[in-house]
Order: sequence, then structure tokens, then C-alpha cells
Amino acid sequence: MNRSALLDRLSDSSETWDFLVIGGGATGLGIAVDAASRGYRTALLEQADFAESTSSKSTKLIHGGVRYLRGGEVGLVRESLRERGRLLRNAPGLVKPLSFVVPAYRWYERFFYGTGLTLYDLLAGDLGIHSSEHLSDRETVRAIPNLREQGLYGGTLYWDGQFDDARLAVAMARTAVDQGAAVVNHTRVEELTKEKGKVTGVVAMDQIDGREVRINAKAVINATGVFTDSVRRMDESGAGEIIAPSQGIHIVLDQKFLGGEAAIMIPSTDDGRVLFAIPWQNRMLLGTTDTGNIPVELNPRPMEEEIDYLIDHAGRYLEETPTHTDIRATFAGLRPLVRPGGSGGGATSKISRSHYLSVSDSRLVTMAGGKWTTYRQMAEDAVDCAIEVGGLDTQPCVTHDLTLLGAEEKADTGNPGRLLDPALPYTLDDVERAVTEEMAVTLADVLCRRTRALFLDVEAAKRIAPQVVETMGNSLGKSEDWAASQIDALEHLLPSYSPAVSQSPSVDDPEGS
Repeated sequence: MNRSALLDRLSDSSETWDFLVIGGGATGLGIAVDAASRGYRTALLEQADFAESTSSKSTKLIHGGVRYLRGGEVGLVRESLRERGRLLRNAPGLVKPLSFVVPAYRWYERFFYGTGLTLYDLLAGDLGIHSSEHLSDRETVRAIPNLREQGLYGGTLYWDGQFDDARLAVAMARTAVDQGAAVVNHTRVEELTKEKGKVTGVVAMDQIDGREVRINAKAVINATGVFTDSVRRMDESGAGEIIAPSQGIHIVLDQKFLGGEAAIMIPSTDDGRVLFAIPWQNRMLLGTTDTGNIPVELNPRPMEEEIDYLIDHAGRYLEETPTHTDIRATFAGLRPLVRPGGSGGGATSKISRSHYLSVSDSRLVTMAGGKWTTYRQMAEDAVDCAIEVGGLDTQPCVTHDLTLLGAEEKADTGNPGRLLDPALPYTLDDVERAVTEEMAVTLADVLCRRTRALFLDVEAAKRIAPQVVETMGNSLGKSEDWAASQIDALEHLLPSYSPAVSQSPSVDDPEGS
């Protein structure tokens, strides 16, 4: 992906676009892949980096959503399980099966959860992974060696999918470009253009060099996640809010606090949430929370009470219990939940994770809500709608069986002698590839999303930053002043990933992620 060449293409007024997608997270990139693979001329603009907001800060699960069965959302679970199966098939190197154990500390829980998970298996149908099964107390501890044994009656084992969210987003961007789309990061939409009251394009600004870009398209699609309402207000200044942001945080600990290759699913906590402890990148990922009344920002910070909550509950289930000093990194993301009926309040955990599609009077198409697992279906629905809005000839969706570019690549741990830091599995080759092939243009792009260094170990990421920025500067032809500005920007970003946390509003009686 050559960013300069793609920007030049977007600036060429002779190119006529069928679709212009605003937003380069899971939803927007999915739409770009879908539209381009059908043969439509497709452009995408992302104000920051691909997946920089919510889409790189998930629980790293491609899952049907066991907890949604409790709320009776059988249709959402069935759709999610179908899409999980397709992703396992279409992105085999980036999405993989993961076993989960639900521990039972009451005599009836093993059978209670087993019944629900049997239904979960049935809903997956032919796209299922493996059948769930009952575990004895000894089998449960063998699966999760650090699980608390006192009072344990056994457990239930089931299967879902795991992935690296930011890496999948990069694969989607590469696939869209390979299919003919022009996708560019760090280019912010400043204005929607209209003719006769209908949206016809945008005015955007390249955040790297200040270049203005004007693009016309037959249909414009708003896929900006938690920023959905700000784009809707560009269309109609008085547009009401449809997004109810909900913050979910995670903490990253040493893998020893899990001990095995299986994950733990805690189905019910003090306030009814679901928690996960998951093996990820030779660490343990613990999350998540569901905090409402949160301001919309690109890089939110975990809050003290959220971290306390996760540490407290981990201590109830783990034999060797983590403390705040064991935290390697933290991160927070904002879910773009859609308010029921497009308005109202209430606990964000009660809001459905189904997606929301609308067309304004001026023909701005908005796709909001949903989750990573269902991005492909959301994209198909959005493109089907935008075809009609743009008056385009109908072409069928082909993403059901489309293998994502790079999805079969395996993670390269590199030559151990060339590792940037012993605590991280990355080399200078990874940095150079990020710049030359994956459109990384800032230090944070590399440390957060082309590698996951800052997500895995804040201190190690700080140690490698000077070497990384020097390598980037050489590849991009940048000055020492640029390198210094990147280090300064990283210092401002660190509080979003460091265990040192902010104060917070109260948690919103949630029940899961």
C-alpha cells in the first residue's frame, strides 16, 4: 500500500467514485472490501490510523456472544456464529479457534452452563468448531493451571475464535487496495459537499502534510463508529445523538497468571458482567468493563475503578493473584452502541450489539453499532443499501468466501538475535515492513497497530521507541525534528496504555462486553 500514490489517485478529479466510505475501522474497511470486490469504484478515508479507535482495542475475540443468549438475542448469536465460521475460513492465519473454560463453584453450574453452551453449539450448525463438554475438577485445573481449586466442582469447555484486531484491519485494508479501492489513513473529512440538497462527496484534509482533497461519489457511507454523530451533524446540524458510547478496558498481565492455553469465561460477577481471561501474544488479557456516560475521544484512558474491578475479580478465581504492580499495559476502547430507537439512555450493557443502518433525507448512508465478529454482514448490508442510494447497477456480494490478503501469513518472530527487545517478539524487519507495505506513517502506528508493542508492555515499548523512530525516519526520509516530534507524541499517548490511571465517573450497572 503506497499512501502517496493512493492520495494522488484520490486527488485526481478525473476519477469518478461509486462509493466513498468515511471511517477506517472494522466497519468501514469491511465496506471497502465488499464494495471493491463487487467491482465498484471505492474510496475510503480514515481521520487517524486504520483501527486506531475502537477496532484495535477489543477483547480479541471472534465470537457468537454466549451472554446474548441470556438476553434472548438468539438471532444475533446465530448471525455471529455464522460470521465466526466464515472468518475462521477466510482469515486462517489471523483468526484461530480458542477453547474457553467456564469454572463451576456451585454444584449445579456445570450442568446449567453446559445446557446453554449446547444450544450455542447447535446455533453454529455446520460452521461450528468443536462441541462443548463437561470437565471434572481435575480436568478443569489441567486446562487452567492457575485456577483456584478450593470449592471447584469442575467446569464446562466450549470453543470460540481469537484474533489480532489491528492486524486483521491491516489485512482488510490491503485486500481493499488489491481489489481496486483507494484507502488512505490520517485524512480527516472536514465537510460534506452537496448538490440540490443531496450529499455528493467530501472535503478532506491530509493530517500529515496539510493537503486538501475533494472527492465526489455517487454514495457516501458514514462508518465512523463512536464518531458517527459528528458526521451526521455535518449532514444535518440539528441531528440528534444515536450513539451511546460505552467504555471497555483491558489489562495485560504475564501469562503465568493463566498458566495454560485455554481461556477463562466468568459468566456472572457482582454486577452481572461477563469477564474473560484470555491467552494472547504470550500474555494474559483480562477484561472487560462496560462504563457509560463517557466522552467520545480517540484514545480514552482506563479509569482507576475499572482497573480495581478487574484486579479484584481476577483474585477471586486465580490461585496466584495479580496486583496492580503486575500490570504490563492497559487499554480502553469505546463501543459505538446505538441507542434504542435512536435515542434514550439507560445502562449501556442493556443496549443490543446489533447494527443500525439508516439513510438521511440528503442520502447520507450511516452504518453504526455491531461488533467485530459481524463486520462482514454489516458491510454487505451497507453496500446493498448504498447501491440503491447511488442508483448503481446491482452486483452480488462475494465476501462470503473471499480470503483476505495476508490472512494466511503466520506471525514472524524473527531471528532472536535481532529482536528489538527481549520482552517483545518484534524486529527491525517488522518496522520496515510496516512503513513500506502497510502505510504506517507515525511512531504510534507502528508501536500500537502494525506491532502490538504498546499493548503488550509499556516499558518495553518505551525502550524500543528511539530505534523504531530512527528506522522509520530513514525509510520515510524524515528529519531529526520529525523523530523528536514522534517521541513527544508518544509521551502524550502513554497515559492511555500505562497502569497509571485517571479518575472516573461511576460505572453504569453493566453486565458484560
